[in-house]
Amino acid sequence: MAAGNGNGQKPVNGKRTGIILVALVLAVVVLAAFVSLRRSRVPIRTGRVERQNLTASIATNGKIEALDNFEAHAPVATTVKKVYVRQGQWVKPGQLLLQLEDVNARLQAARAEAQLKGAQADVSAVEQGGTKEEVLATRNALIKAQADRDAARRNLEAMQRLLQTGAASQAEVDAAQNQLRVADANIHFLEQKLNGRYSQQEVGHVEAQQTEARASLAAAQDLLRNSNVTAPRAGVVYSLPVQQGAFVNAGDLLVQVADLHQVRVRAFVDEPDIGKLQKGQEVEVTWDALPGRVWKGTLEILPTTVVQRGTRTVGEVTCVVENGDLKLLPNTNVNVAVITSRVENALTVPRESVHQDSKGQYVYQVVNGELKRCDVQTSVSNFTRIAITSSLPDGAVLALGTTNMRPLADGMAVKSVNP
Repeated sequence: MAAGNGNGQKPVNGKRTGIILVALVLAVVVLAAFVSLRRSRVPIRTGRVERQNLTASIATNGKIEALDNFEAHAPVATTVKKVYVRQGQWVKPGQLLLQLEDVNARLQAARAEAQLKGAQADVSAVEQGGTKEEVLATRNALIKAQADRDAARRNLEAMQRLLQTGAASQAEVDAAQNQLRVADANIHFLEQKLNGRYSQQEVGHVEAQQTEARASLAAAQDLLRNSNVTAPRAGVVYSLPVQQGAFVNAGDLLVQVADLHQVRVRAFVDEPDIGKLQKGQEVEVTWDALPGRVWKGTLEILPTTVVQRGTRTVGEVTCVVENGDLKLLPNTNVNVAVITSRVENALTVPRESVHQDSKGQYVYQVVNGELKRCDVQTSVSNFTRIAITSSLPDGAVLALGTTNMRPLADGMAVKSVNP
């Protein structure tokens, strides 16, 4: 019985053990092959195909300006006599803002007025042939000379008749003729004195003096008016750099007033982007001091030239934005985005995933651990994503690049290292 049992069991147990050993070996080989295969896959960063509303814009910097600004400057060196408003105050048209000391302005106006009256008297005298007294004397002399001429003419006629009868000599006739010529010459002289006493040069001189005096008076009156600074229109006093009693030099800024419910944004666009600009494009303005706020406007004025601004070559553009709560302040620096295009519900991919060669643009889709080249056409883009036209499905995984600097290639075995 013992021998029989031994002959029946030992072959079966040995066969089982062999099978188990073979299975273990095969498992180890498969595991090693799998690990080896995993280790041969290239690590990559990935992104996904997503549907988004995509906006393309030109980002730059700009500055806020008052749209309809009024500013007054000191016309001369003087002192501030009185300040009637405070900074931030809303003022009405015609409201007095401040006064400058105007004593000197009044003196200048009085002198200029006196100078003008003197010049006007000189012009009047020239036009009339002299002063009133001189003109009257000349007119009286002219009347007497005309009477003398008439008497000389009658005397000549009488001598000529007497000469015919022999009652007068030729010498007496000649003397009468000479007396008439003297009378005519005296009349001519007096008429010239009355009507053309002054030469053209003398007339021009007194007229120039009158013009100069009139200009001096106008300047003095203008100076006097500018000593009282009034608001030409309604607005807020947003800048008031002077105080009562302060001394100011000619040209110093006194006050600035504007209605800031609308403000102008002056932005500076780099030369390569100028060709993308068009009137009416939407503009979005943000200010670092108020994160999350966006002010909107439309592009109004395009660049007419380019200028050097620091290290940049730029063109200036302007737009007007609504500022109903008066939060945007003049002279502040803001961020400006000019919207050049906008696409709703676009099929987008990360910009880094798009490549180009002689055949065109393409991306690498990750399919079952391998890269598959897919040709695409691109359109609108922003800083991070770009819209494409292709048959890629939403959510498809795309290769962005390897982590070991190896170039991507069609059919490459890869593994994602994204978290």
